[in-house]
Amino acid sequence: MVGPYRGLFNGPGIKAFVLAGFVGRMPMSMLGIGIVLLISALTESYATAGAVAATTNVAFAVGAPLSGRLVDRFGQSRVIPPFAVINALALAALMVSAGLRLPEWTLYVSGLVVGATSLSVGSMVRARWSVIHGGSGKLHTAFAFESVVDEVVFVTGPALVTVLATEINPYMGLIVALVFMFVGLVALAAQRRTQPPVHEQSRSANGTPILIPGIALLSCVYLAMGAVFGSVDLITVAFADERGVKGAAGFLLAAFAGGSMVSGLWFGSRNWRISLRRRFVRALGVFALGLLPIVFIGDAWIMAAALFLAGFAISPTLITGFSLTERLVPPSLLTEGMAWISTALGFGVAIGAWAGGRLTETYGASNAYVFSLGAAALAVMVGIGGSGFLRLPEAPSPAKS
Repeated sequence: MVGPYRGLFNGPGIKAFVLAGFVGRMPMSMLGIGIVLLISALTESYATAGAVAATTNVAFAVGAPLSGRLVDRFGQSRVIPPFAVINALALAALMVSAGLRLPEWTLYVSGLVVGATSLSVGSMVRARWSVIHGGSGKLHTAFAFESVVDEVVFVTGPALVTVLATEINPYMGLIVALVFMFVGLVALAAQRRTQPPVHEQSRSANGTPILIPGIALLSCVYLAMGAVFGSVDLITVAFADERGVKGAAGFLLAAFAGGSMVSGLWFGSRNWRISLRRRFVRALGVFALGLLPIVFIGDAWIMAAALFLAGFAISPTLITGFSLTERLVPPSLLTEGMAWISTALGFGVAIGAWAGGRLTETYGASNAYVFSLGAAALAVMVGIGGSGFLRLPEAPSPAKS
């Protein structure tokens, strides 16, 4: 299984941008919970903390495609530095506003700017892989590796920010997230050798990838998948609390992500002969079936095993989705196209967290898992029903031209 990954990092500058991308991506799993921990500790209001975190998440979801378009038009090395500086200043302003008990609106304004200037680092890293390995089998392996990196970030980030904010200082979690963001982004911007070239047509392009039928379809599928992720995260915490083992919630969620990590490594090591479209549809089906058992489980430790198995189809679905995006979107709009996928997931997570919370309070955690299963079933129906729009990726990848 390790074999296909051995030669993946051979080449000038590859290891450098991979490391920079990992560091720069850490804040995406730290900001939300870090904001909640800081503001709730200083204001004793979870309502305000949650509202500010939601504002930040929505601003990122809206801003990611726009910043992706700027990256496609002017290049990563020109766009990243000003965004990194503004993002750092906005995050510092958020911490100062909370610490000095400034009017509540200052929290929302600074949170809005933080979200709007947070770049989709994963999209920029995947765009680099598309330039290096576009049109070859190694791109599949590279996207599999990036999916595993995402899972590592989402396993370690929340745990790290929680320990820093609760055991050291309420500000420390966001301070470390700020450092990760700034160092990672500046290092990524410095890697000019591996950044995607700026295509002349991108400077005057008026189109947007979301108008491509296949990208619109993928965005709808990932909106539903995001609802699964957001609801499972919240419901699982409540599930553990209901059974008197709230401290095990982190372990349960780590099991969910761990299954995705393992499957991502395996999936990326395989030389698949079936088409991307069929891989995507089959992975979606396995994803929905894998979630079915969690509706009937009442024991926390059995739930951990079930969540681990349920996570198996996450990475394969994300890997094939990004591969399809790389085939569907013109090179001049590649970063923006991938950012739309991240945006759809982000909106879905917000919807899932809201719905999961309401349903958990009304019907209990175990019953609320039905929403997660329903969202997964919706993703399957949309994916299968519109799979005809995904036939185009079988043409040679334009990223190689």
